Amino acid sequence: MPSGRTRQFDVDEALDRALEVFWARGYEGATLPELTRAMGINRPSLYAAFGNKEQLFRKALDRYQTGPMSFLTEALRKPTARAVVEAIFSGFIRMQRDRNQARGCLIVSGALACGEEAETVRRELAQLRQGAVTAFRERFERAVQDGDLPEGTDCATLARYSATVLNGLAVQAASGATGKELRRWPCKHGRPAMAEVKSRMAFGLLYSFLKVSRCALER
Repeated sequence: MPSGRTRQFDVDEALDRALEVFWARGYEGATLPELTRAMGINRPSLYAAFGNKEQLFRKALDRYQTGPMSFLTEALRKPTARAVVEAIFSGFIRMQRDRNQARGCLIVSGALACGEEAETVRRELAQLRQGAVTAFRERFERAVQDGDLPEGTDCATLARYSATVLNGLAVQAASGATGKELRRWPCKHGRPAMAEVKSRMAFGLLYSFLKVSRCALER
């Protein structure tokens, strides 16, 4: 018989609860008493199952990417650039809508500003944000190769622009914007002042960027 006490809690459920705390409070804002209380375990059990707070956060971050943020990977598989952008933004808004409380994005706001002890976490989240920009750029470059986007499209800038809008939605959600507010976007040419985020937002995003790109190329 192996020695030691049998673990008396569901590890996956405890990790989900830890994710909720980190998502709501950020890395530094989430205290160990808050985490253990939410997870329904004591501190020794937390250390035994997950390691220290930073290790717990990394496990929660992995769960976040394969769970709530999985829409991003799925969006990049869409057949056109327009469909990709539409799926990215509608997926993020759906993620907010499906929760009891919209909390923005853990990768965006989890550790934007932090002390020295959390510097490694801040750098890791920054790398993840940059990784998203790289994934967007590579997808738009493939769209150019497929003839879906025009030759000469500045895919790097389009990727940064898309990530900037997504990050802005995350900040708005974390600041309390409702799902309805996040779904609305300005339109022009006598159309309603605001419109659904779906196809019009996606098309407007690509069209406005490509128009600027063409003007810059013609100079």
